[in-house]
Order: sequence, then C-alpha cells, then structure tokens
Amino acid sequence: MNRLALAPEPIVKLENYFRDPFDNAVATARTCYSPKVITSEDVHKDERSRQKRDEIAESIYKAGHHTTIQHATFQFILDKVSRHFIWSFLHSHPYYNSEQVSQRYVEVKPENFTVPPIEGEALETYLETIRLQMAAYKELMRILEPVILAEYKKIFPYRDPSEKRWASALKKRAQEVARYVLPVATHAHLYHTVSGLTLHRYHRLCDQFDTPLEQKIVVAKMIEAVNEVDPLFFARAEDTIALDKTPEYEFFLARSLDNDVPSREAFLEEFDASLGGLTSRLVDYKVNGQKSMAEAARAVLGVTADRLSEKDAIDLVMNPAKNPLFGEALNLTTLGKLSRVMSHPHFTFQKKISHTADSQDQRHRMTPASRPVLHRHFAPGRPDFITPALVNISREATDYYQKTMSTIWVNMSRLLDQGVEEEFAMYLLPNAFPIRFYESGDLLNHHHKWTKRLCYTAQEEIWNMCKDEVTQVSQVFPEIGQYLLPPCGLRSLSGTKPYCPEGDRFCGVPVWKMPVEEFERVI
Repeated sequence: MNRLALAPEPIVKLENYFRDPFDNAVATARTCYSPKVITSEDVHKDERSRQKRDEIAESIYKAGHHTTIQHATFQFILDKVSRHFIWSFLHSHPYYNSEQVSQRYVEVKPENFTVPPIEGEALETYLETIRLQMAAYKELMRILEPVILAEYKKIFPYRDPSEKRWASALKKRAQEVARYVLPVATHAHLYHTVSGLTLHRYHRLCDQFDTPLEQKIVVAKMIEAVNEVDPLFFARAEDTIALDKTPEYEFFLARSLDNDVPSREAFLEEFDASLGGLTSRLVDYKVNGQKSMAEAARAVLGVTADRLSEKDAIDLVMNPAKNPLFGEALNLTTLGKLSRVMSHPHFTFQKKISHTADSQDQRHRMTPASRPVLHRHFAPGRPDFITPALVNISREATDYYQKTMSTIWVNMSRLLDQGVEEEFAMYLLPNAFPIRFYESGDLLNHHHKWTKRLCYTAQEEIWNMCKDEVTQVSQVFPEIGQYLLPPCGLRSLSGTKPYCPEGDRFCGVPVWKMPVEEFERVI
C-alpha cells in the first residue's frame, strides 16, 4: 500500500462557492478606503487595476488583515472520511458549519471504515479488529432489544411497541448505544462549509495531531477544488507547518514522552480522581458573575440599582415569562439587547465523556474546549471506555461489552508491537473511548447548549453532562439556576404551547413539571 494513501480515498467535492473570491477579497479591502463601494469587476477591469489588485492582495495578506478573505465561502461535500478526522480537525474550532450523517439515526454499514497505510500482518490485525467491532455493533443491538422494549413500555404504557410506527424509535435507541463499540475509523458523509480564511488556516496547520495524513489529503483536495474555480485565491498561501515543528511534537520530543506509558497512566488516574465521580465538574467561574450580569442589565436600560435589584434584573433577563425570546424556536439571544448581558458570567468545566458524546458537545462551538492529543490518553493494556446506562442494566450486555473492549485493547497493543504508528493504531479506538478535557464559556452560550441537551431526546451521555453542569451552577448562582431548563420548561414558563416542541418525538415524560436535580432517564 502506498505510504501516502488511505483506503478508500476520501471524496471531496466543491458543491457551492462565492463568485470571484479573490477579486472580491480585494474589492472589500479597497471599499474601506473608497467613497463608493468597489466591486469585483472594478478590481480586474484592466491591466492597471489588476496590477493594483495583486499588490493590495499581497500587502494585506502579509500584514494579517485577513477579514477580507473571510467573505468568500465554500461549501464542500465530504464522503469516506473518518469520524476521528472530523472530531480532531474539522469540528475542533468555531468557524465552520456542518451537517453530518448521524450514527444515532442511521445504521452503520460494516464496510464503511478507513484503512490507514499499513501492510502484512499488521493489516490483518487491523481488519480483524474492525470486523469484530462491526459484528459487536450488530450483536449489541440484538442483546439490547428486550431491554429497550421494557424501558419503552415504562415510558409509554399505552403504546403497542409492536406497531410499525414505533419500530424506528426503538431501533434508533439501540443504534445510539451499540455505536459505542464502533471504531472512530468509521466513515461519515457531510456538508462542510467554511470561509476562505478558515480554508487558509486549514492549509497552514493541517499537518498536526491527531490525523495528519488524512488531514493533509482532505485539505489538499479542498484547495485543489477551489483552485479549479479561482487559481488566484491560494496563490499567496503559506507552506504547511510540518508536524515536527508544532509545539506539541517538540514538547514530546524534548521530554522523551513518545512512548512513556507510565506518565500517561499517571495523568489518567490523577484526572479521573479529581472529577469526584462527576461527568463534568465546575472548576472555575467568575465569582461576581451574577452581580456583573445585573449591573450590565441596568446599564442596558439606563436605570439605577434602587430601580432594579440584582434578583429582579436576572428575572427580567432570564425568565421566559418576561423575556419572550426564550420561547422562540430561533436562538435570538445573541441579538437581544437584554439577553446579551448573559455573556458576562463565565464557567470552566473539567469533563470526561466518550468520543461519540464529545463529537456532539464540540458542535456547540461557542463553548470552546482544549481537547487532547488523543494518543497521549491511550495506555496499552489498560482498557479505557465509557459504558452507556442502558448497557449497565443488562448483565448480558455488560459482559459482552466489556469483553469486546478488552479484545480491542489487546489488538491495538498488538498493532503497536507490530510497528504500526500510533497515528494509525488510534483509528481502532471505539467511540466509547473517553475524552478528558477542559471547556469554558459564558452563560449565554452555555444556556443555549443546556437548553438543547437537557431535552430527554438528547443523547443520554451529553444529557447527563449538562445535568451535572446545571446542578453545580445552580448551587453557586441559584437565581440564574432556576431558569436553566430544557425547551419544554422554558416554553411552559413563557406560555408557549405545546410545551414540548418535538411533536411525534415527545419523550413521554412531562419534564417541564420537574426540577433538574430530579431528572432521571435510561433511554
């Protein structure tokens, strides 16, 4: 197999794009210093204009005035790319939009996975492990079927689950849990939209941990596709920073940490102990966050403290009965003058959730996180995984799940012993592999995430994470905490009917009548 090949090759197609992206970037720059709007046609209308265009483009790029290349937008269709690459690279920053096939709702086909450039006995070990994981996925769905049925009947006692109309709901719950054994090598297809500036950044930093080969292949195809429609847009692009020049690589090299398994194990034990049994632990916050938010509200309205107390200010901002923006389907809070005061309280959480749950958490791009160099959290001989609640209530499922995980770790250790690079061995990590990291954000954007993910239809693990976070925030800021609710809770307070906006997807539980600390669920 070619050292620079993946099988199958990732597919990249430029589906939509800005017209004249290079000329448009210069036109926007010239408009800043012009008494009239400069158009793309203006900057290339004759030889003199084109010469001036090229000089301006080079000057503003070197000076770092890059907002001009942010106007142009490129929409790609990506296929046969790994979930690992998507998590580590495409979705690890705020400046993108993606619509990706869901493993919760679409059954995974056993042939859909990435094979890195390995050969011989190592390749056989890799494929053997993938086949095991794909088979375990199907077997777990079979084992869990009666467990899910029993839990479903508890929630919906008057439904006949044998009816065809409920079959899809039951299957999706099985898929949601069974996917934990799937490898992060599993393929996904998606629409991925970025600005020209983000695409330049992709090119500059694509040779970094965790999936440098796949990153370089996909980014090169993206740029090739853009060059076909405008060969000038990347004419001044800088060279890619080599992996061995990145600060993470240089740190590992200087400390001789590449194969230092004991240091990894020590970190894992220390991190897990400090969590204290929580999924997400509040480790830092602005102690005057509630007070600052109230003061900001007074500043917005131009009133003094004797006219608007701290408690009343928070009630005015966050109570859906008084601020109807919280009853809206659109997220309007970043535009509302009063709701924007929620950007002042700030929280930092220490978290441990599975790779598959974090793939959802990171989609909340305005609560950014410092996610790990993944192989530094992998210790051969130490199976390390998250177990879904549904698996834990079935002895058969638990035994099968744990046996599968143990075999995966044995095979990954074999791969490393066979000389396979950690970059490629990590593709076998199951979706259940824990991501340990820190995440920070303001109340405004945490509120949006908590609202969406406290819904009982959200994935169980990220739901549990948000419950942990809301409970802890409510303890330090009770006036704020009373309004940290799922959509049905906010709609109930605002008088918006129906309280549940999910229609046929209603979870079956009148959650709006319950305090968050009493939330419980298995499916």
